[in-house]
Amino acid sequence: MSGHVEAPESGNKKIALLIAVLALLLALAEIGGKQAENEAVSKNIEASNLWAFFQAKTIRGTVVRTATEAMELDLADTTDAAARDRMQKRIEAWKATATRYDTEPETNEGRKELAARAKAAEQKRDDYKARNENFEIASGLLQIGIVVVSASIITGVTLLAFVGGGLGAVALSFMGLALFAPHLLF
Repeated sequence: MSGHVEAPESGNKKIALLIAVLALLLALAEIGGKQAENEAVSKNIEASNLWAFFQAKTIRGTVVRTATEAMELDLADTTDAAARDRMQKRIEAWKATATRYDTEPETNEGRKELAARAKAAEQKRDDYKARNENFEIASGLLQIGIVVVSASIITGVTLLAFVGGGLGAVALSFMGLALFAPHLLF
């Protein structure tokens, strides 16, 4: 034994390089998928919080409108001018509050604005979910591609390396869809 190690064949070097590229793409797809998944969860929580705030504004508005209607009935039975004046001011203030609960563009926290913000958060959530699905498909294709390319080394069937490379190209397409057109297929 001379201790001499034979250099791998040129074809095996190319296949090893292809496996390395597929593994790199797999890592990127996994990172992209995880980020998209985290963002989808975050946007889902944001949308849920906004809808809860919307619901709270709805309840508050209902309470204020009910109190206004009750005071309007009491106002009709009140004869004292000072009491009537106080009640009328209170009714006007409650009506203004109820209107503010419905729409408050200054703070972006009226029911109308909250609903728009919640729907926007839901749309972003859906976008990130679609991205994640594309990244998941890309990850699966890359894993299969790595296995198929590895099998080409063992079997010596070069066609398997091309099939694995093709799976990598398709996976790269899904990664592109995830970034630029996540809803094209989903």
